[in-house]
Amino acid sequence: MKKKVWITTPVILAVNILMLAMTGASWYFNKYIFFVELILTLLAFILTFKDMLGFKKYVKIIVNDAVKMHSNHENFLKLTPFAAIIVGSENEIVFANDIFIKTVAQQEICVGESVENFLNDKNIDDILKSNGTDISYNGKRYNVYGAEYHKIKVLYFIDDTYYKESTFEYLESRPAIILITFDNKEELLRDIEVEQSSQIVAKVEQQLQNWAKNANGIFKRLNDNIYMMIVQERYLREFINKKFEILESIRNVKLDDKKYATISIGVGRGADSLKENELWAKKAIEMALGRGGDQAVVKQKGNYAFFGGISKGTEKLDAVRTRVIANTLLEHIRQSDVVLIMGHKYSDLDSVGACIGMWSAITKGQKKEAYIVFNEFSTLAGSLVHNVKRSTEKKVFINDQSAISLINDKTLLIILDTHSPNFVEDFSVYQKCKSVVVIDHHRMMINHIEEALVFYHEPSASSSSEMVTELIQYFGENFLTSTEAEALLAGIMLDTKNFVLKTSVRTFEAAAFLRKNGADTVSVKRLFSNTIATYKEKYQLVASAEIFNSFAVAVAPKDMKDIRIASAQAADELLDIQGVKASFVIYWDNDMVNVSARSMGDVNVQLLMEKLGGGGHQTMAGVQIKNVSLEQIREKIIEMITSIK
Repeated sequence: MKKKVWITTPVILAVNILMLAMTGASWYFNKYIFFVELILTLLAFILTFKDMLGFKKYVKIIVNDAVKMHSNHENFLKLTPFAAIIVGSENEIVFANDIFIKTVAQQEICVGESVENFLNDKNIDDILKSNGTDISYNGKRYNVYGAEYHKIKVLYFIDDTYYKESTFEYLESRPAIILITFDNKEELLRDIEVEQSSQIVAKVEQQLQNWAKNANGIFKRLNDNIYMMIVQERYLREFINKKFEILESIRNVKLDDKKYATISIGVGRGADSLKENELWAKKAIEMALGRGGDQAVVKQKGNYAFFGGISKGTEKLDAVRTRVIANTLLEHIRQSDVVLIMGHKYSDLDSVGACIGMWSAITKGQKKEAYIVFNEFSTLAGSLVHNVKRSTEKKVFINDQSAISLINDKTLLIILDTHSPNFVEDFSVYQKCKSVVVIDHHRMMINHIEEALVFYHEPSASSSSEMVTELIQYFGENFLTSTEAEALLAGIMLDTKNFVLKTSVRTFEAAAFLRKNGADTVSVKRLFSNTIATYKEKYQLVASAEIFNSFAVAVAPKDMKDIRIASAQAADELLDIQGVKASFVIYWDNDMVNVSARSMGDVNVQLLMEKLGGGGHQTMAGVQIKNVSLEQIREKIIEMITSIK
């Protein structure tokens, strides 16, 4: 690689100075040598300065020529190898070079025209400020650069059509991996003839094959009810724009009005490799199934996108899976020194009831030390906790500080009724425990616990208490007291609204087991009783509700005391009003705005709450929002629900 010419000048000067120093030193050794060296050194200095003066003169000539060439704009732009124009103060073209006329204007006379005719609605002032602006004109793509001097504006049009079209084609042809599951195949085909079941499966697969064919994609069946598609990005974008119409097409494959086929779709998009795209597709399909199925989830860098999710989910009657989960959980419990059990913040009857059932199964069924990590100042299940404390001499509940002091490498933490680290009763306890088990029925959230030893997630279950009731039947026999059985039954009754919503065969089997173990429905009913103040607050909220597009919205005053209990119960009561599909109660608590959302299943309130940053279940959801007012959230909710068709 050649060095810059200008570097040699300082080197020569340094050599001259060195020669001068050597000349001075020779005076002390030999006067004759001194005078010879002095003459040579002076000669070298003269030649160096002459060369420097000549170089400066050369540079000055070049600069002057350049200035002269720039001063004659027409000649300069004619020599420019790019399409270029000069624009006047009124944004009119006053000069265009031959390349511009030939390539951009396509031989048409353009002098005198407005430059905006060539800028495709772009602003010339923005072009002058930017470092290149993308402009399309006459089927070509240009990067336009601008320069301004006084009233003169010069625009350069760089034709990069080939590169931009090549980049666009590359991005559009990137492959995306799509995994598809036939959600309810076993349940749909269980009670019908073989011939009819074959027809149902054939119809579903035919729909999927046509979907892939129309997208020029690859379609393969991986096993009995899992399929894979590979499509280009251009077709995937169409799927997204049409909100995955295939979901509705599959729902039209019916046995009757209540039994129809559903699929879940997981998409891996925009990863660095096909392998990573496939991994993202697997995570997306897990997310779709964890949210109840009948929906599409697109996983790309940094986020998920959700489509569909209007069905209530499919009931899973899989006793084998429950037994396997129970046996795995038992192994981890037996290998631990102490077990901590924890629900979610502002614990309710389902969260606390599930914790109590699990505590009983571990301490009495497995004879292991266990405690429930609990905040008694923020619970909504105070009466249940009081009953349990009164019924046993054992220590059941501990606070976060006591829990942290017990944690070691062999401590097992069981998290119930939530799968998000942000919602656990105490985050510091979760963070310190190395071994974690998650048991939850809420629809899958993006931010969920991923490193759990056991992640038992069943969105088709009515409640976490139902799931725990099924599990603990493998932990031993006759260890539940009537109080503990009532705690579990209360959790089931809370989340099913007294066996009205989201009930299945599993729900009633769990309730029957608890009734057999001494649960008294009258005692459970008393756990739901309110004080007269809470009762008045509840009906004050119901009376103040407004109806918008079949949705009830109520806003609570800031001075209500038992607002969490009153708001949740008011949201339930509002569903009893004729024509109301869903209800929203907005209230102020803990220095933030809270929303309790409920529905009878026709509306997925989880999706609505997720738009505000919350979550929950299809029929029961909520959100907590900081730094906003009650009125602002009310307006947002009204805007959302009035846009629903």
